[in-house]
Amino acid sequence: MRRFVVVGHRAITSSKFNLNDLCGATGRLDVLLRCINSAFFLSHDIRRDVELYLILQGEPEPPKTIRLVGDELKYLNPDERSTAALIRNALIKKIGKDEEMSTPGIYISKNGLEEVIKGLAKNSTLVYLREDGGIFEPTEKEQDYTFILSDDKDMDEKEEALLKVYEPEIVSLGSISYHSDHCIVIVNNLMDRFSNNSR
Repeated sequence: MRRFVVVGHRAITSSKFNLNDLCGATGRLDVLLRCINSAFFLSHDIRRDVELYLILQGEPEPPKTIRLVGDELKYLNPDERSTAALIRNALIKKIGKDEEMSTPGIYISKNGLEEVIKGLAKNSTLVYLREDGGIFEPTEKEQDYTFILSDDKDMDEKEEALLKVYEPEIVSLGSISYHSDHCIVIVNNLMDRFSNNSR
């Protein structure tokens, strides 16, 4: 299994937003929508072995976590507007700490970064994507990886301290700064190539 955790520092936690103004009215939810496309879409298929956690930390009711599961997803299309509609449907639900399914393959809860990382650290190798990290080299074909990254804002001191507790491998994808969704594409490519070379 391959997982991505993306922190959306300003991403709106209300369903009351305009689908025609995703960049300006949603706390940069558009950044996370592009991450969805990068995580799942192939040329004529969807990646079934990927999960994506979106940690929404914007107003008015932070935090909320939306989890997308590749082998369960339905109704997902490549355009950001229809994906935003699926996320909006999830945000309409009244939720607590337990996950609630919104549409097939999309779940929402009131959990934040700490709860998500604590749960994943038990069974997955944590990899934190940061510009000053080392070189990422997958080691075992069947290893379960969770890649942690931020949106267009860096992790703050509290988030850095939280991640440090779980001792993730800190990894860079090179000397150039990439958008979050581009980082996901690069990681997917690295993992695909590693899996193919390990056969």
